[in-house]
Amino acid sequence: MRFQAFSRVQSLVRAVGGLLPLRRDLRLWARHCSPLVPIVIEQTGRGERAYDIYSRLLRERIICVMGPIDDTVASLVVAQLLFLQSESNKKPIHMYINSPGGMVTAGLAIYDTMQYILNPISTWCVGQAASMGSLLLAAGTHGMRHSLPNSRLMIHQPSGGAYGQATDIAIQAEEIQKLKRQINGIYAKHTRQPIGVLEQVMERDRYMSPIEAQEFGLIDKVLVHPPPDGEDEPQLISKEGADDKPEP
Repeated sequence: MRFQAFSRVQSLVRAVGGLLPLRRDLRLWARHCSPLVPIVIEQTGRGERAYDIYSRLLRERIICVMGPIDDTVASLVVAQLLFLQSESNKKPIHMYINSPGGMVTAGLAIYDTMQYILNPISTWCVGQAASMGSLLLAAGTHGMRHSLPNSRLMIHQPSGGAYGQATDIAIQAEEIQKLKRQINGIYAKHTRQPIGVLEQVMERDRYMSPIEAQEFGLIDKVLVHPPPDGEDEPQLISKEGADDKPEP
């Protein structure tokens, strides 16, 4: 019995010893893969106060939607929207989007919250706004939807997979068709394009430049620079300025 117990202890020690390098490797891997979040130091009357950069931007009513949209991203964005509305339901909220899209349900959770709150929401495309990212971009308040000049936008129909029994596959296929009609209706509302046009355009991936997206109704303005000191209007690229020449 003692020999068996000792053998078990030895086996446990060897197993733990083998796990320690693995745990160390996992920590190093996580540290390498996790982006470094800058810390901002502010001087206050009570001394210094440190914020991570996203919390500091939230104080300025700026929300960043960066990367694929999943349930985790949706919960963070929804919480920030509700928090900013609780502070003031009249001040505008600025949402910066650089996303390839993601889960339809997660994107619709953000979209519904944007429509639910009373604040005007200014959306900005930096980098790309594809799939659900472009829907959130278009869902901003009309006249307050922007893109930087070298961003890319893309719209398409929802995609998904199905497995299981034939009846289950048919149910899931019908649900995807419902989502397709629902998303087409949302785009039609915000772009003011006819449903027939949207169904045709979204049948496959449709990439757009900011100027093309402006003409289609996804955005309202293509920006070059923020407003200079003492001026209210930023420097824009007009629809006619497809050669990327900014307005004087």
